[in-house]
Amino acid sequence: MIRPVAVVGPTATGKTALGVEVALALGGEVLNADAMQLYRGMDIGTAKATPQERRGVPHHLLDVLDVTETASVAAYQRDARACVERLLAAGRVPVLVGGSGLYIQAVLDDLRFPGTDPAVRARLEDEAAELGAAELHARLTELDPPAAEAILPSNVRRIVRALEVVEITGRPFSANLPRPGPPRYDTALIGVDRAVAALDDRVERRVEHMFAEGLVDEVRALEARGLRQGRTASRALGYQQVLEAIDSGADFAAAAAATATATRRFVRRQRSWFRRDGRIRWFDGAAEGLTEQVLAALDP
Repeated sequence: MIRPVAVVGPTATGKTALGVEVALALGGEVLNADAMQLYRGMDIGTAKATPQERRGVPHHLLDVLDVTETASVAAYQRDARACVERLLAAGRVPVLVGGSGLYIQAVLDDLRFPGTDPAVRARLEDEAAELGAAELHARLTELDPPAAEAILPSNVRRIVRALEVVEITGRPFSANLPRPGPPRYDTALIGVDRAVAALDDRVERRVEHMFAEGLVDEVRALEARGLRQGRTASRALGYQQVLEAIDSGADFAAAAAATATATRRFVRRQRSWFRRDGRIRWFDGAAEGLTEQVLAALDP
């Protein structure tokens, strides 16, 4: 019986290469589950797989948004589920690959999204502009600690959304997340992680590589296409730090250091998110024969 596979875990653990290997072995196709890789042109800073690295495996839900558009979990859920069902009907194995925990959970579980109130959202956005993201994140920490733990303090859009849900429903934003249970489609969940010190080192080297490969030029090109107006894209790790360096006149070495620090913090949030889900079978991304181990675990 064909069932989807989800390859999840923190940034820089090796999920991308493993996902391609799994898809090649199983006759599958990859579905991107990284929110920032939805954006056209955000290639270097998101470590998006190059055509060569995709090795002929079809990839879906990459490069589907302009940087001026706002990424939506609800829209991703709709599009990803439709893709999963098309692939299953065609006898192809869907392989979801990425580290955006909420996006993955929205596809695999019965996650529903509360309504919106434009007036409440506008007021909260005004408060964010006046008081700053840190103040609203502190407020969210008081009202809904699990949500605050899962949302980066710099992610104004998601902080505002969480506070909006709390206000209009009277319930924590995190209460809308399902408890882990049998995943939709009987998905096999594969987690990839590495030792903390080793992963910190990989993050450092990845960021150095991104800046050496032209991240600053990529940001400048996207700036001309409206990056600053993008409520989601402009806050992406690396892109935000480069924009701040451009504005302040700081050198880009400082932007690289800030990016590495922010990425390490993000890795810890990702790890905390995924480790709560007992359905995930974990593997060491540094292990010899990783692909063979994973395939053996998937073999019924």
